[in-house]
Amino acid sequence: MSEKQNPFAMAQAQLDKTAEILELDPATHAFLRKPMRELRVTIPVRMDDGSIKIFDGFRVQYNDALGPTKGGIRWHPQETINTVRALAAWMTWKCAIVDIPYGGGKGGIIVNPKELSMGEQERLARGYIRSIGEFIGPERDIPAPDVYTTPQIMAWMMDEFSKLRGYNVPGVITGKPVRVGGSLGRNDATARGGMYVLREAAKVKGIDLSKATVAVQGFGNAGQYAHELTTKLFGSKVVAISDSRGGIYNPNGLDFEACAKYKKETGSVIGFPGSKEISNEDLLELNVDVLVPAALEEALTADNAGNVKAKLILELANGPTTPEADAIFHKNGNLVLPDFLANAGGVTVSYFEWVQNVSGYYWTLDEVYERLDKKMTKAFQDFYETYQAYKVDPRTAAYLVSVKRVVEAMKLRGWV
Repeated sequence: MSEKQNPFAMAQAQLDKTAEILELDPATHAFLRKPMRELRVTIPVRMDDGSIKIFDGFRVQYNDALGPTKGGIRWHPQETINTVRALAAWMTWKCAIVDIPYGGGKGGIIVNPKELSMGEQERLARGYIRSIGEFIGPERDIPAPDVYTTPQIMAWMMDEFSKLRGYNVPGVITGKPVRVGGSLGRNDATARGGMYVLREAAKVKGIDLSKATVAVQGFGNAGQYAHELTTKLFGSKVVAISDSRGGIYNPNGLDFEACAKYKKETGSVIGFPGSKEISNEDLLELNVDVLVPAALEEALTADNAGNVKAKLILELANGPTTPEADAIFHKNGNLVLPDFLANAGGVTVSYFEWVQNVSGYYWTLDEVYERLDKKMTKAFQDFYETYQAYKVDPRTAAYLVSVKRVVEAMKLRGWV
């Protein structure tokens, strides 16, 4: 993997730019460039045919100055330690920008879960928790779902950790099913939090979302809810969506319920009646008001950023824009709503779930949404004030807010 393709090098480059503006001392800067702790594990799993297969896993705790680390667990065949490091770093800044008392962490297993039975998935989930059990806990590190992990997998993980402790510990994992301590509102939290940020951004840019056109790259959890909520909350017209096989386009709009049903039945949005087939690359360059990258890293690069026409780019994916693309967007006037702000709704409601688990008192759906709206709106305001004050690109503005908060906590603790 080249340096340019290394997501952790990208995260470090973003931090370096911020450190220079803040004039951080060398020791503080150096401390923030690396994870505080990393764990690599090998997990033996008995497969359905009786054989034993070994899986490689990771858990990274990037910085815990603001509180216990928090971050998802990804199951992906191309998972790498550098991806996990980068995501743990971004989680640090994400928790800081929404001002919740968490640091950043992340986990991953190199696996294609589509090749595993439900029984094999459960044994892998439990084996992973046994491997990292001494490393996590409600006051230390709280995992959650991410790419290809589900509420069911979180329930198995919570149960395994509880067995290790000898008592029920719902607060060790978030993103669980509601019946075993999950929070209402968690399923659509990432996209809904993004909608509150989009609403505030549209106000400052003078965009009427009821007349806006939207393209969504990625039709997983966040992408599907983005499609549904932009239509339901604002009356926007979603004209293009895509998944790993490609995209579809209809200038008259795509009905969410019909698209979701078609995707569930066929496994892809490709071939949806009344739509034109386009590539994921074509989708990014459509003449729309709002672009929502909700797939994997590095979708927007120096090669295509100059062709992006959307006035607002709502990053629901992690790391979809390279530093080179950021510079182009800033020059061209595309307002990027950075990932660790735009998709922080997920970790915010995970925080709400943890609060409910620890207190033993659970909130209504309306209470969750109301608290989420307040958190995301305040986070946007803090970000936008910094963006205007420093005259930097939006991602750097978001970094300035977050890094300042983490550095303040580190200094108050006497670390640096």
